[in-house]
Amino acid sequence: MIKSIITRSPEETIEAAKKIGKLLNSGDIIAYIGGLGAGKTTFTRGLTLGIGLEDVVSSPTFALVNEYSADKLSIYHFDMYRIDNELDLESCGFFDYDFTNNVTVIEWSENIKNFLPSDIIRITLNTLDEFTREIILEGDERFAAAWD
Repeated sequence: MIKSIITRSPEETIEAAKKIGKLLNSGDIIAYIGGLGAGKTTFTRGLTLGIGLEDVVSSPTFALVNEYSADKLSIYHFDMYRIDNELDLESCGFFDYDFTNNVTVIEWSENIKNFLPSDIIRITLNTLDEFTREIILEGDERFAAAWD
């Protein structure tokens, strides 16, 4: 299933992501594709709100991973911008995380595409202008009505 939406502000991007966040289950892996400033971290803010988290979401660029915890689900928010190979993934502890019982969100997922399972949720964020984004979601049927 592929769905797309146009958002015209960061607030609209957050609202769109909240709808997806409400549908997430443990074990879901979200792979973002999008350039610098495309809205990947903003989208993650919406996902966390949709799950019911009130954490302050920030880019994990320098930390490589941020964790946001709740009773229902936790989110691992990775930034793979500087990761090029399996050794880099090992050294950042990527394989030590519990992907089965939590939600994983990966910025710059294209850098580790060979190490991701085939059943990931892909979210592509295309910058159309300063505030407008085209967001394309590729996932299973549970997301079909999220943006209708």
